[in-house]
Amino acid sequence: MNDWIDVAPADCLPEGGHVVTNLDGIPVAIFKLGGEFYAIEDACTHDGAEIASGRLDGDEIVCPRHGARFCLKTGKVLSPPAYEDLTCFAVRVAGGMVQIRDARWD
Repeated sequence: MNDWIDVAPADCLPEGGHVVTNLDGIPVAIFKLGGEFYAIEDACTHDGAEIASGRLDGDEIVCPRHGARFCLKTGKVLSPPAYEDLTCFAVRVAGGMVQIRDARWD
């Protein structure tokens, strides 16, 4: 998939906020941290539960179900019970819109 998908106006997402959208059937959570945007698959790699509603701790997200921790910037798993990284997606702001794309198949 090479197309950028509009998600939301960049100025509508507050610092520390997030929005969840769908990208070709994949739930994607977009977060705003330090004025930058980061996009991850909204599914914990431990058991597939949504993760976007988890607690933020700096640039980490804590899974609300079992407490696994991930870096929002890289998707890297930081603590069990998860052992696999989250999938990250390309994200940019163009024309005032936050956009995402799935670059895994380029």
